[in-house]
Amino acid sequence: MIILGISALYHDSACAVMADGQVVSAAQEERFSRRRFDPAMPVRAVRACLRDAGLSIADVDHVAYYERPERKLARQLWMGLPELPETSPSALFRLDADRPFRQIEELLGFTGPVTAVGHHEAHAASAFYQSGFATSALFTADAVGEWTTTSYGRGGPEGVELREEVAFPHSLGLFYSAVTSYLGFAVNSDEYKVMGLAPYGSPRYADRLARLVRDEDGDGGGRFRLDLDYFDFSGRGPMYTERLAELLEEPAREPESEISRFHTDVASSLQEVLENVLLRKLRHLHRETGESRLGYAGGVALNCVANRRIREEGPFEEIFVQPAAGDSGGAIGAAAMVHHELTGEFAPRRLTDAKLGPPGATRGAPGWLRRAGVPYTDFTGDERALLERTADLLADGAVIGWYQGRMEFGPRALGARSILADPRDPGMRDRINALVKKREAFRPFAPAVVEERCAEFFELDGPSPFMLDTATVRQGAELPAITHVDGSARVQTVSSAQDRRFHGLLTAFAQRTGFPILLNTSFNMRGEPIVAQPADALVCFVRSDLDVLVLGDHMVLREDIPGHWAARLEELLPYRKPPISRDVYSFL
Repeated sequence: MIILGISALYHDSACAVMADGQVVSAAQEERFSRRRFDPAMPVRAVRACLRDAGLSIADVDHVAYYERPERKLARQLWMGLPELPETSPSALFRLDADRPFRQIEELLGFTGPVTAVGHHEAHAASAFYQSGFATSALFTADAVGEWTTTSYGRGGPEGVELREEVAFPHSLGLFYSAVTSYLGFAVNSDEYKVMGLAPYGSPRYADRLARLVRDEDGDGGGRFRLDLDYFDFSGRGPMYTERLAELLEEPAREPESEISRFHTDVASSLQEVLENVLLRKLRHLHRETGESRLGYAGGVALNCVANRRIREEGPFEEIFVQPAAGDSGGAIGAAAMVHHELTGEFAPRRLTDAKLGPPGATRGAPGWLRRAGVPYTDFTGDERALLERTADLLADGAVIGWYQGRMEFGPRALGARSILADPRDPGMRDRINALVKKREAFRPFAPAVVEERCAEFFELDGPSPFMLDTATVRQGAELPAITHVDGSARVQTVSSAQDRRFHGLLTAFAQRTGFPILLNTSFNMRGEPIVAQPADALVCFVRSDLDVLVLGDHMVLREDIPGHWAARLEELLPYRKPPISRDVYSFL
């Protein structure tokens, strides 16, 4: 049975192709449209994933959609009234519960059965059916899906059951986003920047922010409420009110302005409050279900610092966080849930590799490089030579764009669409931040390490293949380029079975340096999606300050790129504004 899962028409749309309960291809639309957070029906992603699976739309038996549009419309109308008649025509166009089903037929060409599942059911299913657990507790937390913002449940052979929920406007995701906006960062986009900023401060405002998220049940239950005097989720202005500035005794930070100690302390306080609430709610879930394992998804699950505390201090013995935990992963969850409901089949499978996207066709690279007059080295048939040469360049200080095989699904680059560098170089973080990523200097970079030697360098028990947890860097491991100010790192472990070529590169680098570790960040420039096609990789390489591009089996050096290319590309590829507001969550 072929099921196509769809997440669309909110933000970060995506698709997943599932064959007999197994995900065979999944990708986000933004990678192909080159429009960050693209919310459109994922026409390009569907086409690419079906082609990757050797299928056409005619082969699809069923489409699974990741939310119930009629429930979402009810919340949208509740939010918009009484101003709704004044809403712009474009907003009114989106207030259409039939739109997803109409576009599935008109844009994707699918005329068969379509089943819509609840948004948080899709989140929970995305974690449970990829966890490999026979049974587990299930927890989801995000900004909002239809009406739900947080849910508690259980998964087992009988399916996914959500037993308790917290409803909009009371939301941990919106709480974090509102303070993100107050700190001058873009909501629904830059929350991870606030997480990265938090270790620079101290949580001296935690008591004040904690007043804004109160447990509703005195016995430590699952429900909580926000103090809505401090928030405005109408979508007609900032997500916070003046009461928040009064509480914190400072005005909101202007975007791109200087970051002060006050801002780092607010970030630290916000992070601590979020972690404390999550721990309380997970203890409640553990008491209610009695399960020793947890499946966790939703946008809040991408907060890897909180994930570490959940693992270390939480009540569950084993935790699985879905690598595409945000809305894009809902495509996998919806497909898995519908497959189980239609077939009754349940076979626990553990997802160990997030490289689920279509591979780039690098075989054509030599032809267009030759036509452009760009020299390159072809290592086809000699992988060892490719890895040895790349390791030499990395050890000599080169920053390398690494493009290999299937594309990652989710927000993290995991060795397929990555920028790689030497983690021992104390100047490397500033160099990549300033010249390649064009981003804030305080943001940390992550390490990729061979799984079998991870414990030598990081205080981490077990594999971490999805870069969704942080760990303390062990004393004596001099890795300044990937060590955050608090001595932690967001670790990705790499096994040979999972990614033989990337593991081989890490091993070759270790033979030269003693460290089977590389700085690993996503292959893109600020404000743009991660590269998808070989042409995207070449464009990013030319526009950035990368030294080397490794495109499959082919290597291109910076010195061989014509000098006028970068200026010409800037003219042809103007910056595309993301389809979300920087300070208002995209509710409509």
